[in-house]
Amino acid sequence: LSGRLAVSRAAGRAMLSQERGGHIINTASMSGQIVNHPQLQSAYNASKAGVIQLTRSLAAEWAPKGITVNSISPGYTGTEMTLAAKELHNDWRRDTPMDRLGEPSEICGAVVFLASPAASFITGHDLVIDGGFTCW
Repeated sequence: LSGRLAVSRAAGRAMLSQERGGHIINTASMSGQIVNHPQLQSAYNASKAGVIQLTRSLAAEWAPKGITVNSISPGYTGTEMTLAAKELHNDWRRDTPMDRLGEPSEICGAVVFLASPAASFITGHDLVIDGGFTCW
């Protein structure tokens, strides 16, 4: 979380000096809004909740300067880390209404959208991309 704050501040300073505004998109996790199971990961969950709240706070502070600050919160996605945890895949799929892990390419589109002019009136939002996991 402290690293995310440092990077956001540096990016914000650069954007403010250009006087053109900009877009900051933080990566949080659905774990910032839920308690994962069957694995226990309280420190991770708390840090991701912190990223979401940091995003909202910076959005409120920097909106008058033309800077939007949003976050994305992916669910279980087929990355090197999650693919290695094969013993958890059945649980994750069972608890995801779409019955599968996400693909990294399915996360990229959200980032492109939030960085585009189409999202110019969106700030302080956490976009959850989890195949419905948080619906339950």
